[in-house]
Amino acid sequence: MSMTMTQKILASHAGLDKVEAGQLILVDIDRVLGNDITSPVAIREFDRIGAKNVFDKDKVTMVMDHFAPNKDIKAAVQCKMCRDFCNEKEVTHFYDVGRMGIEHALLPEKGLVVAGDVVIGADSHTCTYGALGAFSTGVGSTDMACGMATGKAWFKVPSAIKFVLSGKLNKYVSGKDVILHIIGKIGVDGALYKSMEFTGEGVKSLSIYDRLTICNMAIEAGAKNGIFEVDEETLTYIAEHSQKKPVIYSADPDAEYDEVIEIDLSQIKSTVAFPHLPENTRTIDEVGEVVIDQVVIGSCTNGHYKDIEEAAMILKGKKVAKNVRAIIIPATQDIYLKAMENGLLKIFIEAGCVVSTPTCGPCLGGYMGILAAGERAVATTNRNFVGRMGDVTSEVYLASPAVAAASAIAGKIADPAKI
Repeated sequence: MSMTMTQKILASHAGLDKVEAGQLILVDIDRVLGNDITSPVAIREFDRIGAKNVFDKDKVTMVMDHFAPNKDIKAAVQCKMCRDFCNEKEVTHFYDVGRMGIEHALLPEKGLVVAGDVVIGADSHTCTYGALGAFSTGVGSTDMACGMATGKAWFKVPSAIKFVLSGKLNKYVSGKDVILHIIGKIGVDGALYKSMEFTGEGVKSLSIYDRLTICNMAIEAGAKNGIFEVDEETLTYIAEHSQKKPVIYSADPDAEYDEVIEIDLSQIKSTVAFPHLPENTRTIDEVGEVVIDQVVIGSCTNGHYKDIEEAAMILKGKKVAKNVRAIIIPATQDIYLKAMENGLLKIFIEAGCVVSTPTCGPCLGGYMGILAAGERAVATTNRNFVGRMGDVTSEVYLASPAVAAASAIAGKIADPAKI
């Protein structure tokens, strides 16, 4: 029987020759991930089921990134619980303040995920690692607990949508615009419990960071996972970051897909998702006059060095609009350091931005950029639900780093090509 990329990875990890969509299987896991919000729940469940040790101390990862550095006493208690658990269980990959980063940028950077892996994480954007040819998906904290204890997880094998990419992106257009374009096209439930599989000649023109962004937001279309076919770009990135050997799985030529969607990258324009759903998209020439109060450039979606650099090049020599607060959040310590060494932080500060230590803070309305009633923000984050970044009457507009930087200068949503 023919299989998709995702189905081949799952079959291999279930010890089966073949699987088909809808089949329930028990799968061996290569990595279990949690953060400071979801891990404490998992730890309590881990204790409740009577587990004594994690299945593999090298394959469990906890990253303190949502409310770290601690925003309040409750956040401090959450992080301490994770810290104590990882110390007691001798978990190798525990990332705390000073060593941490935003989890979905940190794991690829640390080489903890490679092609062919199965990764579960108690965070919905765990689907990011499909950019490296892995099957990765978000799960609940109970599943995380069982994964930590047994090294296994149950899955219903997903069917798939095939996205065939052609052409090449234009200047100021990036992976964020691609995924917003796709979600605008198919809707927030357009890939419900399906694998979004990306292939075609256009893939080679996308950087690994474009791919990470695209897979990160697969969940915003309801997908179980997103995954790119492995090519030289993937293998080069993995070789630079990891000692693990990648395993490449390619879809069979006659693999079954629920749908095949062709996308010409050269036709995609800068795209903005209006409140209050990622599917509510408009191209930059359709935006109109939208005055803003805040810009956030960062998150697990767009806090990579490429994103930070692109924003800096637009802001260089310019000033943030008087009534706009611009917050820049490099996704990891290494990205922060590189940005500092290359003079990007100087550009941001001279432009009137603030630069934060790596954190998820404002993305989920936690801290470091909460919106007051009626305020509007352009953010490079991944969700713009009602009240996502603060007051329920505030508004979040999702955009690329280029659009966000241009908007910070203009004081309204703006086309980076015209700044």
